[in-house]
Amino acid sequence: MALPNLKTTIENIFVGAKQELWPGKAPSAIHKTVAYGAQTIETNGFIADEQADLTVHGGADKAIHHYAADHYPFWCDNGHLPAAATPAAFGENISTLGLTEQDVCIGDIFEIGSAVVQISQGRQPCWKLNAYTNNKQMTSLFLKTGFTGWYYRVLTPGMAEKGDMMHLTDRPQDGWTVERVTRARLTKQVSKEDALYLAKMPELAEGWRTAFAKFAEGNKAEDTSARLNG
Repeated sequence: MALPNLKTTIENIFVGAKQELWPGKAPSAIHKTVAYGAQTIETNGFIADEQADLTVHGGADKAIHHYAADHYPFWCDNGHLPAAATPAAFGENISTLGLTEQDVCIGDIFEIGSAVVQISQGRQPCWKLNAYTNNKQMTSLFLKTGFTGWYYRVLTPGMAEKGDMMHLTDRPQDGWTVERVTRARLTKQVSKEDALYLAKMPELAEGWRTAFAKFAEGNKAEDTSARLNG
């Protein structure tokens, strides 16, 4: 199968520092601002970006979060975000137009500036998304719409900045779109055959492979209280 001609321009790059945003809650780096000039990308993402807890955010399999700016009109027009909301409202690192969860697949490899990255999983929203957007329904809306964004692991460190072109260079898992796999992970509505396949998919993040292995065994019990309630 011919490789799709997927390419777009980086609209903006956002980075943030750990902050105490909510009394009595763990610190977070979800508040991100525009990063001006070329940004260094290493194994754990942009070096100017911080993560408060690498056990649940960041790390090699979730080094960079990409969110499609294409979705913002939906969120704003339907009152889920303020009308003036702009990218970084969800704590993303990269914002683009022209690529969505339906277009890209787990395992897709992109050149971003001089770096090379690979899609590892979709976003699994937590309570911080609700708190930061001041919308108690946002995590469930992410699930309902499939507008979750996705994460990259870094294959080759490099530099990237606003205006740089990013383009697809390889697709080892055709058909396994971010939308398809993320819905399967979050809803747990997945056939045993698909769950077995995903459990062994080398390009998929380790944590999600483990979850799909359990699903394949019929074990879909999962304590999500900490993720959803903080």
